[in-house]
Amino acid sequence: MIIKRKPLNLAERLYLPAIIGGFKVTLRHLLKKKVTMQYPEEKWVVPEGYRGAPYLVKDQEGNTKCVSCQLCEFVCPPKAIKITPPGPAGQLADRANAEKMPKEFEINMLRCIFCGFCQEVCPEEAIFLQKDYSLTGTSRAEMIYNKEKLLALGGVHAGVQKWKHKADEAKEQESFPVKA
Repeated sequence: MIIKRKPLNLAERLYLPAIIGGFKVTLRHLLKKKVTMQYPEEKWVVPEGYRGAPYLVKDQEGNTKCVSCQLCEFVCPPKAIKITPPGPAGQLADRANAEKMPKEFEINMLRCIFCGFCQEVCPEEAIFLQKDYSLTGTSRAEMIYNKEKLLALGGVHAGVQKWKHKADEAKEQESFPVKA
Protein backbone atom coordinates (compact mmCIF):
# COMPACT_ATOMS: atom_id res chain seq x y z
CA MET A 1 0.00 0.00 0.00
CA ILE A 2 1.36 3.37 -1.01
CA ILE A 3 0.46 6.35 1.14
CA LYS A 4 0.49 9.74 -0.50
CA ARG A 5 1.98 12.52 1.56
CA LYS A 6 0.85 16.06 1.15
CA PRO A 7 3.64 18.45 0.20
CA LEU A 8 5.09 20.78 2.86
CA ASN A 9 4.17 24.44 2.71
CA LEU A 10 6.75 27.25 2.80
CA ALA A 11 6.73 27.72 6.62
CA GLU A 12 7.22 24.00 7.20
CA ARG A 13 10.05 23.86 4.72
CA LEU A 14 11.84 26.80 6.39
CA TYR A 15 11.45 25.31 9.93
CA LEU A 16 10.69 28.82 11.23
CA PRO A 17 7.65 27.85 13.33
CA ALA A 18 9.67 25.11 15.05
CA ILE A 19 12.58 27.46 15.77
CA ILE A 20 10.28 30.18 17.14
CA GLY A 21 8.46 27.59 19.27
CA GLY A 22 11.80 26.43 20.68
CA PHE A 23 12.75 29.99 21.59
CA LYS A 24 9.43 30.43 23.38
CA VAL A 25 10.09 27.36 25.54
CA THR A 26 13.65 28.53 26.28
CA LEU A 27 12.49 32.01 27.33
CA ARG A 28 9.73 30.57 29.50
CA HIS A 29 12.27 28.45 31.41
CA LEU A 30 14.77 31.30 31.72
CA LEU A 31 12.19 33.53 33.38
CA LYS A 32 10.92 30.89 35.86
CA LYS A 33 12.10 30.74 39.46
CA LYS A 34 14.75 28.05 39.95
CA VAL A 35 13.76 25.11 42.17
CA THR A 36 17.18 23.59 42.74
CA MET A 37 17.60 21.96 46.15
CA GLN A 38 20.99 22.06 47.89
CA TYR A 39 20.92 18.36 48.74
CA PRO A 40 23.10 17.62 51.74
CA GLU A 41 21.91 20.71 53.59
CA GLU A 42 18.28 20.62 52.42
CA LYS A 43 16.30 17.41 52.66
CA TRP A 44 13.26 16.53 50.61
CA VAL A 45 10.11 16.08 52.69
CA VAL A 46 8.66 12.73 51.70
CA PRO A 47 4.95 12.69 50.93
CA GLU A 48 2.41 10.56 52.80
CA GLY A 49 2.39 7.02 51.47
CA TYR A 50 6.03 7.13 50.35
CA ARG A 51 7.47 3.63 50.07
CA GLY A 52 11.13 3.51 51.00
CA ALA A 53 13.49 0.68 51.82
CA PRO A 54 12.21 -2.17 54.02
CA TYR A 55 13.57 -2.88 57.50
CA LEU A 56 12.86 -5.31 60.35
CA VAL A 57 11.53 -4.39 63.80
CA LYS A 58 11.80 -5.86 67.28
CA ASP A 59 9.04 -6.22 69.86
CA GLN A 60 9.10 -4.64 73.34
CA GLU A 61 11.20 -7.52 74.75
CA GLY A 62 13.88 -7.02 72.10
CA ASN A 63 13.03 -10.16 70.08
CA THR A 64 12.70 -9.98 66.34
CA LYS A 65 9.07 -10.11 65.28
CA CYS A 66 9.91 -12.15 62.16
CA VAL A 67 8.97 -15.84 62.46
CA SER A 68 10.46 -17.05 59.12
CA CYS A 69 7.14 -17.60 57.40
CA GLN A 70 8.94 -16.58 54.17
CA LEU A 71 5.89 -14.89 52.68
CA CYS A 72 7.91 -11.74 51.99
CA GLU A 73 10.51 -13.80 50.16
CA PHE A 74 7.87 -15.45 47.97
CA VAL A 75 6.01 -12.24 47.15
CA CYS A 76 9.12 -10.15 46.34
CA PRO A 77 9.04 -9.48 42.55
CA PRO A 78 12.83 -9.01 42.05
CA LYS A 79 13.70 -11.75 44.59
CA ALA A 80 15.68 -9.30 46.74
CA ILE A 81 14.81 -11.01 50.06
CA LYS A 82 16.57 -14.16 51.23
CA ILE A 83 15.51 -15.90 54.46
CA THR A 84 17.26 -18.91 55.95
CA PRO A 85 15.05 -20.47 58.62
CA PRO A 86 16.62 -22.48 61.44
CA GLY A 87 16.24 -26.22 61.13
CA PRO A 88 13.70 -28.30 63.08
CA ALA A 89 16.01 -28.07 66.11
CA GLY A 90 15.79 -24.26 65.94
CA GLN A 91 12.41 -24.05 67.68
CA LEU A 92 12.44 -21.41 70.39
CA ALA A 93 11.29 -22.57 73.78
CA ASP A 94 11.34 -19.08 75.28
CA ARG A 95 8.65 -17.77 72.93
CA ALA A 96 5.50 -19.81 73.24
CA ASN A 97 3.59 -20.46 70.00
CA ALA A 98 6.26 -18.81 67.82
CA GLU A 99 7.19 -20.83 64.76
CA LYS A 100 10.85 -19.91 64.42
CA MET A 101 13.15 -16.94 64.17
CA PRO A 102 15.26 -16.64 61.01
CA LYS A 103 18.85 -17.77 61.14
CA GLU A 104 19.66 -15.37 58.30
CA PHE A 105 17.58 -12.56 56.79
CA GLU A 106 19.05 -10.53 53.94
CA ILE A 107 17.64 -7.86 51.66
CA ASN A 108 19.64 -6.88 48.60
CA MET A 109 18.90 -3.17 48.34
CA LEU A 110 20.37 -3.04 44.83
CA ARG A 111 17.59 -5.36 43.66
CA CYS A 112 14.79 -3.98 45.85
CA ILE A 113 12.24 -1.95 43.87
CA PHE A 114 10.56 -0.50 47.01
CA CYS A 115 7.16 -1.88 46.05
CA GLY A 116 6.03 -2.49 49.65
CA PHE A 117 4.66 -5.99 48.99
CA CYS A 118 6.81 -7.39 51.83
CA GLN A 119 5.17 -5.03 54.34
CA GLU A 120 1.68 -5.79 53.08
CA VAL A 121 2.05 -9.56 53.22
CA CYS A 122 3.83 -9.84 56.60
CA PRO A 123 1.38 -11.42 59.10
CA GLU A 124 3.55 -10.49 62.10
CA GLU A 125 4.06 -6.81 61.20
CA ALA A 126 7.80 -7.42 61.26
CA ILE A 127 8.67 -5.42 58.11
CA PHE A 128 8.08 -1.70 57.67
CA LEU A 129 9.24 0.78 55.05
CA GLN A 130 11.63 3.63 55.83
CA LYS A 131 10.91 7.26 55.09
CA ASP A 132 14.58 7.72 54.12
CA TYR A 133 15.34 7.95 50.40
CA SER A 134 19.13 8.13 50.41
CA LEU A 135 20.63 4.66 50.53
CA THR A 136 24.34 4.80 49.86
CA GLY A 137 27.20 2.36 49.89
CA THR A 138 30.72 2.18 48.52
CA SER A 139 30.44 -1.43 47.39
CA ARG A 140 27.85 -4.00 46.39
CA ALA A 141 28.46 -5.93 49.61
CA GLU A 142 27.47 -2.88 51.68
CA MET A 143 24.09 -2.77 49.95
CA ILE A 144 23.13 -6.27 51.09
CA TYR A 145 21.54 -5.64 54.48
CA ASN A 146 21.71 -8.55 56.92
CA LYS A 147 19.38 -9.23 59.85
CA GLU A 148 21.42 -7.20 62.36
CA LYS A 149 21.58 -4.13 60.12
CA LEU A 150 17.85 -4.34 59.29
CA LEU A 151 16.96 -4.65 63.00
CA ALA A 152 19.25 -1.70 63.87
CA LEU A 153 17.45 0.44 61.27
CA GLY A 154 14.01 -0.64 62.51
CA GLY A 155 14.45 -0.54 66.24
CA VAL A 156 11.61 -1.42 68.61
CA HIS A 157 8.06 -1.20 67.34
CA ALA A 158 5.15 -1.24 69.74
CA GLY A 159 2.26 -3.27 68.51
CA VAL A 160 0.37 -6.50 68.95
CA GLN A 161 2.39 -9.15 70.77
CA LYS A 162 1.10 -12.55 69.76
CA TRP A 163 3.80 -14.70 71.29
CA LYS A 164 3.56 -13.97 75.00
CA HIS A 165 3.75 -16.67 77.63
CA LYS A 166 0.47 -17.56 79.34
CA ALA A 167 1.96 -16.41 82.69
CA ASP A 168 2.75 -12.97 81.21
CA GLU A 169 -0.82 -12.63 79.91
CA ALA A 170 -2.25 -13.58 83.31
CA LYS A 171 -0.08 -10.92 85.01
CA GLU A 172 -1.27 -8.27 82.53
CA GLN A 173 -4.90 -9.18 83.13
CA GLU A 174 -4.38 -8.86 86.90
CA SER A 175 -2.76 -5.45 86.41
CA PHE A 176 -5.46 -4.17 84.05
CA PRO A 177 -8.76 -5.85 84.92
CA VAL A 178 -11.47 -5.69 82.31
CA LYS A 179 -14.60 -3.90 83.49
CA ALA A 180 -17.87 -5.55 82.58
